[in-house]
Amino acid sequence: MDIRDCDTRLQAIAPAGFYVALRVGYAFPESELNRLDSTWVDRYTQEGLVVQDPSMRWVYGNLGWVRWDDMRLEDPRGVRQMARQMGLRFGATVSFNDPHDVGRRSYAVLFRSDRDFTDEELDEVFAMLRELHLDASHRSLTAAELEAIRYRADGLLIKQIAAELDISESGVKARLTSASRKLGAKNAIEMLAIATSRRLI
Repeated sequence: MDIRDCDTRLQAIAPAGFYVALRVGYAFPESELNRLDSTWVDRYTQEGLVVQDPSMRWVYGNLGWVRWDDMRLEDPRGVRQMARQMGLRFGATVSFNDPHDVGRRSYAVLFRSDRDFTDEELDEVFAMLRELHLDASHRSLTAAELEAIRYRADGLLIKQIAAELDISESGVKARLTSASRKLGAKNAIEMLAIATSRRLI
């Protein structure tokens, strides 16, 4: 399953907006899907709310889901109140990590303006998040794909990699395209960043 495969269903569950971050390592997710209103994103970013947001503290200390109204963490900056003022009246946060994959966590933040989330909806999002997290971690690259990525990371051009491997340029492109798809990367730079973060190269 790819993160984009969940977009339509997530929009139905969280019509006021949502954000999904997959396999967040030190700071950045390997892939993400952002359907939040740009006004909220701008305010959240400009005011540095990520370090004040109780839902982010909850993500890194819990596994499962919680409705914002049930979250018992302090909110000194009033992040939840700010969200409500911008029409994001009902929020929920979902978190997953695999104990075998230390240091990586996936999470989702969901919003509705009409009603709170049902248990069934949040269970469904948790199942999606779990599958996306595990699927990303278990997509294995072939030895040929890894070899092409390593040469690319060393700065070689497609033509140079083809000469090194004694294959056609289209063969190199096919290997890199396949590797990008498996890693969920949008472009070559993101592919190299993900491969590096997973210590594949």
